Amino acid sequence: MRLCSATVANFRNFSSISIEPGHHFNLLYGLNGQGKTNLLEAIYLLGCPRSFRTSRLPELVKHGERQAQILGRVESGGIQNVLRLVVEPVGRKVEIDGKAVHKASELHGKLNAVVFSPDDTGMVRTGPESRRRYLDRAVYMGDIGYLHCWHSYQRILKQRNHLLKNADKTGLDIWSEKLAEAGAEVIERRLRFVAALDGKLQKYYAAISGGGETSRLRYQPDGVASSEREVIRDELLELFKLHLRSDERYGTTTVGPHRDDLTFILDERPLKAFGSQGQQKTFVLALKMAEMDNLCDTFGEAPLLLLDDMSSELDACRSHNLIEFLTRREIQVFITTTERSPALLATAPHCAVFRVEGGNLTFEGS
Repeated sequence: MRLCSATVANFRNFSSISIEPGHHFNLLYGLNGQGKTNLLEAIYLLGCPRSFRTSRLPELVKHGERQAQILGRVESGGIQNVLRLVVEPVGRKVEIDGKAVHKASELHGKLNAVVFSPDDTGMVRTGPESRRRYLDRAVYMGDIGYLHCWHSYQRILKQRNHLLKNADKTGLDIWSEKLAEAGAEVIERRLRFVAALDGKLQKYYAAISGGGETSRLRYQPDGVASSEREVIRDELLELFKLHLRSDERYGTTTVGPHRDDLTFILDERPLKAFGSQGQQKTFVLALKMAEMDNLCDTFGEAPLLLLDDMSSELDACRSHNLIEFLTRREIQVFITTTERSPALLATAPHCAVFRVEGGNLTFEGS
């Protein structure tokens, strides 16, 4: 899976740029605020129309313009397609080879990309909401059915919360049953995904850190002990009954998959409390590599890897270990840094170099 070429117009700070990236490593360097991350975001949006940076569409359109456009020629499974995304402040349109896409499933798997950015490292230290957001996005990338069940759960949750706020509670039992049914599917799919990643995480952490620490990923929903959907449904229903009084008092559903957390563990201790900054960064990057491996198992080929601001996220030793590891894999990689990085270029063979300055892109060779 790779990006063959792309043209970006009126997106963020870009008026119009084009790129023909290398097959393996691509270095995008320049000072902060010049547009490096914007280009990674544009590439990501070709395969997943929801940005990894914002949910506000107006932020994606260049100031003073009516719409932004991203056009990319991509290759997946030996077949090339032209993907076109048009973003307007009130909506977006997607085309594949000139034909409008109306369902997310039509775009799914055309251009998968995994992003590692400073914001991802932050999710270790912040509250559970950011980790749930990562989990939901990651599950969806390899499991198109997850999007439907997640939306269904959110719709039913909204209805149950509406009843909890009202004096008339007619129908609350029915909506609680529906929520347990939808929530059981969300939890089952999440558990399956986390189990797959947990088995891959350790080898990637060891490869990048060069150390002997043990890393683990744990998702254990509150009040749920089973991994089978029917049993999870019964457990959730019992949980909703147990917390009914507090739900009515606060006017909201206080338990369920919308309140769950993802736990990162290093040497049997919570990473958030005991891990150093370097260990936290390494853990999240290893998690992303495990995610890539999972997508490779699902689709039969590796997704793109987008490494944002790597010079600040990893020290020289870990960066060297990572690049050496990636050279042995058939992955198209895009790396942003603030400088041309001779050490990186010496490690990464046949690296295409691009300078990003003031919303312009200049190819400087391989």
